[in-house]
Amino acid sequence: MERKIYNELLKWKREITKPMLLYGAKQVGKTYAVLDFGKRNYKNIVYLNTLNNKELIDILKREKMPEKIILKLSVLSGETILKKDTLIVLDNIVEPNIVKVFKSFGNDTNEYSIIMITSRKDNLSKYKGEELYFKAMYQMDFEEFLVNGGKKQLIDFIKQSYFTDTPMPFHQIAMELYNDFLITGGYPEVVNAYLNQVDYLQIESIKQKIIDLIKRETIAVSSLIDITRCNEVIDSLPYQLQKENKKFQYGNIKKGSRSKDYEASIQFLGINGLINRSFKLNDIKSPLSSYKDLESFKLYPNDVGLLYTLLHLNKMKFLTNNDLRRTLVENNVANTLVNLGYSLYYYQSDGKSEISFIIQNRLGNIIPIEILNMNLTKAKALSMFTSKFKVSSPIRLTEDNFSKKKNIKYVPIYATFCLKEI
Repeated sequence: MERKIYNELLKWKREITKPMLLYGAKQVGKTYAVLDFGKRNYKNIVYLNTLNNKELIDILKREKMPEKIILKLSVLSGETILKKDTLIVLDNIVEPNIVKVFKSFGNDTNEYSIIMITSRKDNLSKYKGEELYFKAMYQMDFEEFLVNGGKKQLIDFIKQSYFTDTPMPFHQIAMELYNDFLITGGYPEVVNAYLNQVDYLQIESIKQKIIDLIKRETIAVSSLIDITRCNEVIDSLPYQLQKENKKFQYGNIKKGSRSKDYEASIQFLGINGLINRSFKLNDIKSPLSSYKDLESFKLYPNDVGLLYTLLHLNKMKFLTNNDLRRTLVENNVANTLVNLGYSLYYYQSDGKSEISFIIQNRLGNIIPIEILNMNLTKAKALSMFTSKFKVSSPIRLTEDNFSKKKNIKYVPIYATFCLKEI
């Protein structure tokens, strides 16, 4: 499958000599993407799974010199390792000492291509160093969904309309495809099943398998009690997000629950990309991170298709219940913004009107994003917000076509991936 990470890997090969550490949640396609990249750009690949690989661990304990390490890896793999022409892949990295060994390759004279893959982002603090090149990988967004569905030309039309604020001629087609994406989500195995027209119930079973796998990942939490608490957080998310006020409430996990009981679990799930957290802002000033309310936040599952399954939805309910549909849209917008590199914030006024997302780009510009309530024909929250805080470039996500009215940029919900271009 075609993934955006391919171009990032290609850039790394051309411009960077440091070993790459690629991180992301399990099942997002990291190993597949790296091996596909290797097949297309190298003469051969040396693939080493580090889990329970005693021979590899023994080599890395004994050898510290790069050339000796390469020689031993060549013998271990049965492959000749060529400078610049062999891709060395070390998968399932959980042991910091393995990363530490390969830091010795992180210099300007290094001629070996090394990619290490991990789903344990919580270990990154142990891996840090200038000798490594860090790269994140996420689930597919709607743009990748369209690419793999043979709809590249539709993407061109969407981007052109985004930049010109003019109607997109195939708006209804894009909306129908986006509905399919809200149901399937972005996990590659699920998208592949959808593209191959696998039965709807089988697709749901694949998503349930991924949910179960995510819950098993929590076994890596430092405290045994937090394994159960991680899964309680995951199980509570559908209910938390169906409330009118979607602020995460510990009491909705179980009676008497407190923040100190669950913060470690939420931290683990968030750091490892299994959930995304959006903080409420107390004020709209730069930098936004200085004005977040640590006690008030929303939590989103890392994939809209998984939320669809956690909500026990069917297609009829999905198409007819606007509140549930908006919940899915909001979840997908959150995940897309995170994938684009933004931190998530929201704002709620004293009158309870809410701006769904507030982001800040690399230039420091603050951009409010309102998801238009599908049950209402008019919404005033965004206009009142921009007037109060003198914020430019407001965006309203809608089911209608592209346009610009009274300085507000109207963007169809399927074009959220274009917000990278702000």
